Amino acid sequence: MKQNIEQDARFAAELDADATREKLADVYAVAVLGACETFGVATDDFLEEFDSFVEAACDPFPKFEEILASAMVPTDEKLRIVAEICRDASPVFANFLKTLVKRGRTELLRDVRRGCRRIAAEREGRVAVKVTTAVPLSETAKANLAAKLRELVGGEPELSVVVDPETIGGVIVRVGDTIYDASIATQLNNARQEMIDRSAHEIQSRRDCFRYSEGN
Repeated sequence: MKQNIEQDARFAAELDADATREKLADVYAVAVLGACETFGVATDDFLEEFDSFVEAACDPFPKFEEILASAMVPTDEKLRIVAEICRDASPVFANFLKTLVKRGRTELLRDVRRGCRRIAAEREGRVAVKVTTAVPLSETAKANLAAKLRELVGGEPELSVVVDPETIGGVIVRVGDTIYDASIATQLNNARQEMIDRSAHEIQSRRDCFRYSEGN
């Protein structure tokens, strides 16, 4: 089990330098979820354990995460701390956390957590959707939006709604790396750009006609 996780972690560490943080975290997420399947650990149980660890050890004690991520703290000391905290943890979770420590990737802990939840949801036909709106959505509005998104995302959308007043009169929907922007601000910018492009095209056309006339 430990070897399988570390092999996948080694692959993640060797990814191209331009790899995004999210993609790197997803490699660890896939690896640890694969370990759950291999050793018969229910995904929901693992995710619950992951949540409990973050909520009990990380959220109340920000210094703990700083220590794990600090280059000033020796890896052996970090592993000792993790082993102490994970005495009652499942072998899969304990080995996963130790792998992050050994690879110097503990800053990805929360990213991996999100990745695990998203990947697990996608495998069950559920799709994480981030929705940004100018004002809070009512439950009815959320239900209507989810109904419209089902066909678009090809599954059951799980909405995460963020309110941003600068989203003027519209909605911005993000599914993975794809963004569907229906905001008025974006529509105005697109219309403005279209007019600029059209004007540039007309100017160029007139220049071409003038050059053609001079050639005659």
